[in-house]
Amino acid sequence: MSDYKKTALVLGAGGFIGSHMVKQLRSEGYWVRGVDLKHPDFSETEANEFIVGDLREVDTVRKSIQFKGEQGNYYNSVPYEHIRPFDEIYQFAADMGGAGFIFTGENDADIMHNSASINLNLLEEVRKFNATFDGEMKAYTECNRPKLDQPTKIFYSSSACMYPEHNQLDPDNPDCREESAYPANPDSEYGWEKLFSERLYLTYSRNHGIPVRVARYHNIFGPEGTWEGGREKAPAAICRKVAHLPESGGAIEVWGDGLQTRSFLFIDECIEATRRLMDSDFQGPVNIGSEEMVTINQLVETAAKVSGKTVAKIHIDGPLGVRGRNSNNDLIREKLGWDYSQSLEEGIFKTYYWIKSQIEVKDKVEV
Repeated sequence: MSDYKKTALVLGAGGFIGSHMVKQLRSEGYWVRGVDLKHPDFSETEANEFIVGDLREVDTVRKSIQFKGEQGNYYNSVPYEHIRPFDEIYQFAADMGGAGFIFTGENDADIMHNSASINLNLLEEVRKFNATFDGEMKAYTECNRPKLDQPTKIFYSSSACMYPEHNQLDPDNPDCREESAYPANPDSEYGWEKLFSERLYLTYSRNHGIPVRVARYHNIFGPEGTWEGGREKAPAAICRKVAHLPESGGAIEVWGDGLQTRSFLFIDECIEATRRLMDSDFQGPVNIGSEEMVTINQLVETAAKVSGKTVAKIHIDGPLGVRGRNSNNDLIREKLGWDYSQSLEEGIFKTYYWIKSQIEVKDKVEV
């Protein structure tokens, strides 16, 4: 008799959101396999089994989705009749980053190819694997296993970047209601790929009976996220710049006029909302975000406040994205009874002091 509640496969488990999801699932009593190109950067994985593998390769995906038992034997051979699907799959793996990575145009082909390849591989391999349980694909396996009581449920992490640019021109009144997605016009290839993949998951669900859940994330941030190197998002980048200033304060560079608006959701709330969606009967797509919209200038002022420093802003040219974006949570409140509860200042406080501690550790190593 298993001591585990359920089994879960987390793709992108070495990344920011994926590594936090692994921790949450383990705390709930799941047996978890994580897969990514790398281990988490800032903490040891809590997955029962962690596989370093490239999900753009079909063979990696095919092996990853097969649960062979609680001993964690991804690399071992077991009788095929003993191989089962995971109860849940969380798909976070993607080629992504902040505005400095997404909006330059230099990475568009990689972003679209890499992320789309992962999603196509996953859905097709799950479809084929499911078919082996009802005799539809005897060529795929020599054994004819009994039909699944419940196919694997897949969560796909989409993004608010898929919303049309024309609805986000007014920084004070952006329209990010779920139904506003069409006519489609994302402002980046990253957004177009997210929109395509949303439709891909929904189509596989409709045509092949794969249960899916789709959420549109709005600027998730918090400790253990990328904070330097060019792929970090605005909260981490600003916290890093402020943390590097002396205690007396100083000036930091801000892209554009700083009047562009965004909302930012703390990682713990993102994980809680995602788990609630997976446990529900609601497919989505649905926004997961905060409705506390601020300008980038106000984001800087929030980081300055929690740091206790006086911070001036130097506005420079840089990639900006849309002028305004804010989550609309009407649908998730209606369908799941969920809403964000943590203020931006609370989240920035936690994030700032985590990044500050990372800088201090790095400085000691470099001395």
